[in-house]
Amino acid sequence: MLFTDFIKYLPKIEKETLLSTDAHAKMAPLERISYLKQENYIDRNPRKAAVLMLFYPKDSVTHLALIVRNTYPGVHSSQIGFPGGKVEDSDVDLMETALRETHEEVGIPPEKIQIVKPFSEIYIPPSNFLVAPFMGISNEELTFIPDLDEVKRVLEFSITDFLDEKSITKVKMSTSYATDIEVPAFMVDKYIVWGATAMMMSELKETIISAIAKHNLY
Repeated sequence: MLFTDFIKYLPKIEKETLLSTDAHAKMAPLERISYLKQENYIDRNPRKAAVLMLFYPKDSVTHLALIVRNTYPGVHSSQIGFPGGKVEDSDVDLMETALRETHEEVGIPPEKIQIVKPFSEIYIPPSNFLVAPFMGISNEELTFIPDLDEVKRVLEFSITDFLDEKSITKVKMSTSYATDIEVPAFMVDKYIVWGATAMMMSELKETIISAIAKHNLY
């Protein structure tokens, strides 16, 4: 999909009602289903974090940016996710957290990004974070400058592949809380994207598909 076509859908995307747990559940490992309900994690007093789901043109085609995290001691080592991280005391709000972290991790300054809307928060049990995703766009082609201490690679996922059901699969994995379990996942450039990131992508995908359908209907 050309970026010039994609931006025509933004007014509909902004108005879309988020599907929240219904969309998250489609890509949630079975062990995560119970944590879709706030009452099952609120007593854990989770830490706050935010990520940016950034769309932009590459060769005039709409792409979504993800990152491959470096190997380090921690539950999210080497995983694929969105640029983002934990809230700092200097952050005014969660949106600022997402923009600041994106600048730090992949080198895109906030002034090049327009926030479209916030998406549903999602709880991550292994790290005890409650993550707020934001959808953003940049109207220009981007040159990513990864922070090599944190980011191994930036993945540029075309929206055509993102919206294609063939990008969704099931894989067997060993996780921090289970061994040899089958989980739903997105395949992005031969990388497996699962867990919280896949759940966020599910809500993002369903929202865009619904907005496109309504735009084309009217």
